[in-house]
Amino acid sequence: MLIWVVGAILLLLLTLLLFWQRKQGRELVSELEQLDKVKKHNIEFEFVLKAMKLSTWYIDAEARTLTFNNDFRDRTDSYVPEPETPLEEIFKKVASRDRERFAKAVEDLCSGRIEYLHEIFQVKSPHTKKNYWSETYATVAARNTEGLPKSIVGTSTRVDERKAMEVALVEARNKAEESDRLKSAFIANMSHEIRTPLNAIIGFTCVLPDVQSDEERKGLIDLIQENNQKLLQIIDDVMNISKIESGKEKLVMSTFELNDVLRNVVDTYMPQVKGGVNISTMFAQGMLNVTTDLGRLMEILNHLMSNAVKFTSEGNIILGYDAPADKRIRIWVRDTGKGIGPEHLERVFERFFKVDEYIPGAGLGLSICRTMAYSMGGDVGVESKLGEGSKFWLEIPV
Repeated sequence: MLIWVVGAILLLLLTLLLFWQRKQGRELVSELEQLDKVKKHNIEFEFVLKAMKLSTWYIDAEARTLTFNNDFRDRTDSYVPEPETPLEEIFKKVASRDRERFAKAVEDLCSGRIEYLHEIFQVKSPHTKKNYWSETYATVAARNTEGLPKSIVGTSTRVDERKAMEVALVEARNKAEESDRLKSAFIANMSHEIRTPLNAIIGFTCVLPDVQSDEERKGLIDLIQENNQKLLQIIDDVMNISKIESGKEKLVMSTFELNDVLRNVVDTYMPQVKGGVNISTMFAQGMLNVTTDLGRLMEILNHLMSNAVKFTSEGNIILGYDAPADKRIRIWVRDTGKGIGPEHLERVFERFFKVDEYIPGAGLGLSICRTMAYSMGGDVGVESKLGEGSKFWLEIPV
């Protein structure tokens, strides 16, 4: 009888053990399934971070430290702090222009004054002297018993390309607006500049048949011819600018003796100088062969000489050049005219700008000189003092 009782108890215990093992087996399977899900979730989470090129981090709001969890940003020169880096050290890595704003936003988040943070700011690169752009999102992840933030999670990503694109778009918009403004100004100025000599031509031509005196008739014809030349010069200037800027007119290179060319220019303007003005040359060498576009060189020299003759009523005008250096030569026109004030020294090369509105001309000559000089790989400039004359120079490779 005892044996049967012991056997029954053992059978019951065995049955209970089997049920317990089965239960443990089911729990183990469930835990393994959960682990697989977590593993799969982590892989997906990591994939998302990689795809979005994000870094993730958390802030211990009570200890005021920051620790990075992951970093999938593109660049190797991004700032990655050591684990549990104090927030004050993090703030020091932010560019000075954005530091105060970013630090205040983080402090407000840690103190519970705000629930969410989104900031775009510049960060000092750890390996270069440059800054890079960072976009950061953060929010409260856990709170303490008093309801204050205990843990904050956040993400950061580099947005250098986006910021560069924004800058490029702003520049493109500004250029478009400036182009539109210049086009309107160009049309307005050209309308005025063309109408002035055209009105003179039409007016004097209408009066011409009624003039009986040969002397008066000759005077009117001279005025008509003078305004014809002004009108042609304006049109030529516009055509020159248009052809050069469109790139349709290529450089025509040739080799020539510079001294002879400059002497011919002086001879051309000799009859045009006012009485009491002496015009001469000053060469650094007795002979100098240069290779450049002779047509464009002559165009620039004619504009510079024409201005010197126009604004010089006494003294002298000298056309010369300095000794070549570094395969470049500087040709200049120096005069004792009225000179230019310092506020106008750079503006004289702008289109339609005129220091003296009462002096005839469209204000395109010096702008054409600069455009042509650039197309030749050179530059133009001016040195001048009001009342002491001017020295306009052209520097080109030879």
